[in-house]
Amino acid sequence: MIFKHLFKVALSWGNAPQPLLKKTYNKTHRISITDKPDLIISAAKAFKGDSALYNPEDLLLSSLVSCHMMSYLYVCAQNNIEVHSYTDQAEATLETQPDGSGRFTKVVLNPVVVIADPSKIELALSLHSKANKLCFIANSCNFPVTHNATCSLS
Repeated sequence: MIFKHLFKVALSWGNAPQPLLKKTYNKTHRISITDKPDLIISAAKAFKGDSALYNPEDLLLSSLVSCHMMSYLYVCAQNNIEVHSYTDQAEATLETQPDGSGRFTKVVLNPVVVIADPSKIELALSLHSKANKLCFIANSCNFPVTHNATCSLS
């Protein structure tokens, strides 16, 4: 059975008066989601945004890292693997074209997992592939998401 889930966000933006010769718009805007704190977002610094704010590229990578971790913890629970900690230092590569278009070409996740049972290290490492197949966000991407996972004991 297929279940459908609807997610909604509201975006608001307003441009403060700019000098007529300025050829860029202010990139800062607000994302509102019912019953959650607003997000103040800008473009990445490379695209004339406010580097102190989150940008769409940050959020896309954050979504992938978070979704993979939750999918991974799910498959670990299915396999009776006790996970004590999970960290990641992920990287995304964005390529831009001379016409201003661009796209992510790859994401590399670097999960570091600490588990309790030494006999399950190999299984714990292999479950990253299964987690990737279950990850809603990874399944929605048109670029490869790879993993350089490590696993150790607590």
